Amino acid sequence: MSKVSVATKRLLLGRPFRSDRLGHTLLPKRIALPVFASDAMSSVAYAPQEIFLVLSIAGISAYALAPWVAVAVTLVMIVVVASYRQNVHAYPSGGGDYEVATVNLGPNAGLTVAAALLVDYVLTVAVSVTSAAENIGSAVPFVHEHKVLFCVAGIALLAAVNLRGIKESGGILALPTYAFIAGVMVMLIWGGIKIFFLGDTVEAETSKFGIIPEQSHLMGLAMAFLVARSFSSGCAALTGVEAISNGVPAFQKPKSRNAATTLLLLGTFSITLLLGIVLLAQKIGAKYVLNPEQDLSGIPDHYQQKSILAQLAEAVFRGFPPGFYFIAVVTALILLLAANTAFNGFPVLGSVLAQDRFLPRQLHTRGDRLAFSNGIVFLALAAIAFVVAFGAEVTSLIQLYIVGVFVSFTLSQTGMVRHWTRHLKTETDPDARGRMRRSRVINAIGMVMTGTVLIVVLLTKFTAGAWMAILAMVILFILMKMIHKHYSTIEEELEIAELTADDEVLPSRSHAVILVSTLHLPTRRAVRYARATRPDSIEAITVNVDDRDTRILVSEWEESDIRVPLKVLASPYREITRPIITYIRRVRRESPRDVITVFIPEYVVGHWWEQILHNQSAFRLKTRLLFEPGVMVTSVPWQLNSSESRARRAETKYLGPGAARRGITSAPGATGTGTVVTASDGTANGPSTNGPSTNRQSTNQSNNKRKDAGPRE
Repeated sequence: MSKVSVATKRLLLGRPFRSDRLGHTLLPKRIALPVFASDAMSSVAYAPQEIFLVLSIAGISAYALAPWVAVAVTLVMIVVVASYRQNVHAYPSGGGDYEVATVNLGPNAGLTVAAALLVDYVLTVAVSVTSAAENIGSAVPFVHEHKVLFCVAGIALLAAVNLRGIKESGGILALPTYAFIAGVMVMLIWGGIKIFFLGDTVEAETSKFGIIPEQSHLMGLAMAFLVARSFSSGCAALTGVEAISNGVPAFQKPKSRNAATTLLLLGTFSITLLLGIVLLAQKIGAKYVLNPEQDLSGIPDHYQQKSILAQLAEAVFRGFPPGFYFIAVVTALILLLAANTAFNGFPVLGSVLAQDRFLPRQLHTRGDRLAFSNGIVFLALAAIAFVVAFGAEVTSLIQLYIVGVFVSFTLSQTGMVRHWTRHLKTETDPDARGRMRRSRVINAIGMVMTGTVLIVVLLTKFTAGAWMAILAMVILFILMKMIHKHYSTIEEELEIAELTADDEVLPSRSHAVILVSTLHLPTRRAVRYARATRPDSIEAITVNVDDRDTRILVSEWEESDIRVPLKVLASPYREITRPIITYIRRVRRESPRDVITVFIPEYVVGHWWEQILHNQSAFRLKTRLLFEPGVMVTSVPWQLNSSESRARRAETKYLGPGAARRGITSAPGATGTGTVVTASDGTANGPSTNGPSTNRQSTNQSNNKRKDAGPRE
């Protein structure tokens, strides 16, 4: 990596952390609340307006049902928060719903939950950032006109913040999260005082507009379906509750107790803000529709619809513009940063799944800032894809949103009921049995309620877009099963089993083959190294792609002191790889019990752009030879001058800045001819030592003849 790229990385992400500093990244409750609960609390910025949006289909009279819908959502939230407090005590390891479902309902149920959560984490980022663009667009028209660009930039910024580590990102999140809670609480309290105690007239700008209903005479089942759909949209306020159960390992000790307390705070703040916003919005006559130009009457020309929160702030703080802009800014900030809940939950869950071999192993490891860097980057790219595909429209994205949440809710609570039932069979302490029975009742109520909401969500949102989320979950489920099968197959194949008599027989002979393109110092080193391995037979081969060059090479070879026979392979179509592979296979057929070691001279360069200019044919050859049974591939490196400065920097880094003064010129065991020996099954016997060569001869004598050390193109 170049100095510029390293400096840029350090500037953006900070200095790397040692593994033993992992404990320093654990979060206290005051930081854990904005990190893990910002999603659930910020959802009150768009959940109330989704309730009003759906009810507007039946006209303004249906708005009378909005408080009752909000109360129903609140009841569900109380039950879910109470249920998840049992989860974090029973399963503090961080697997959350995935672990609960896997342990109690089986691997398929666990994978179903995992697929649902992974999809929902991606949608959490997309919906939160898109809603942030909508809210700040209410105050800044430029953002409204460039929502997609704003969302992409916001997601990229969030990814960069999280790549610095969760404790630092938590510190950044704390201020806007608490500012949002305080700002909205002050707005609700001041609005209530003005209306109920001071007798002031507080009206939203949309209170004077009429609603042109799509269905003005809904009755019976049709009206019930509309209310159910409004309820399912309002249940978006519950998203993010499960993130705390997935992130318990990130809490300071006592982890379970701190996580449970954070859940309680989350529920209290979210319920208060949700009910307050819906009640105040109804009181001041706020309206919110899908298409203002078509669904509102009496609007002025070029009217731009504001979000429900923006309408409340404008009405309550009329005459005090800073109040309106403060609410707009902190709402946009918390919605932008609420996606951070997913940036903490998705990588942790991805790491757990990777450890269980359901996702690529790269997602399991932490980066140099002790964050799960690969998971963060993958989440950011997936969320950007959704934002661009749906044009940063909240109403379109939210239809896909909460299906996965309630799938995981329902299966998790079902698993918890089985968990307590299983433990009650073995527990004998009366007090412990009483606590378990109480917890089982809470989780059973949660199972019934979240299962009912899931059915409502599927019935009301399936055709509106939820089918896409379900399809994504199914595809992800199948993909994870395939990944697990692959890893399991590899593990079984590589297991140390009892060897048969044939397996224990060593190769009868060792045959060395040196690939040559021209006679220069790298070729001579490869010859010396091949002879040093003491093979039973040795030969050099070259491919005739140019008659003149081949004649020169043969002449120089015969005049040199090299006592290794050189064989020329014909290539009428000027190919390099195929003639060599064909020759190696022929040798293998003639002596199937022999092992063939192919020695390939390669240049070692100091800059990434130089690598593009060298060793491409050697790389292709190695790639093909790896699939040949009984063939070993040995790279013989030749360090060019440009690699010396890099080698010195590496020595300084690993041996200390005083290495040169102490007379240390290379790492222990480095000879300058270190090799990577790669077997045909893809295993490697050790990394190359790219330190400076201790036995290099002068290169000036062959500079005029030097070409790629590997076979010619």
